[in-house]
Amino acid sequence: MAADPLSSAVSDRICRHMNDDHAEAVLAFARHYGGISAAEQASLLSVRPEAMDLQVDGATVTVPFDHSLSDSEDAHRTLVAMLRALPG
Repeated sequence: MAADPLSSAVSDRICRHMNDDHAEAVLAFARHYGGISAAEQASLLSVRPEAMDLQVDGATVTVPFDHSLSDSEDAHRTLVAMLRALPG
């Protein structure tokens, strides 16, 4: 199956999946990559080629990627790699 371009619809799909099924990972992204160690609530707002936007305790936080994402498969691989790179 071919990967989808990283459109706003694909971003919405990724965000919905992450927020519904992987809320603990989104919170971990906010704490580690967003630099908000005391974060209590986080949700993924958007995934763009350059960065992901999170809402963390009511504030918007942008977490840049280490490369520009090419498509939905690249987004998946990158988010999984970021999660696996977390300490602990």
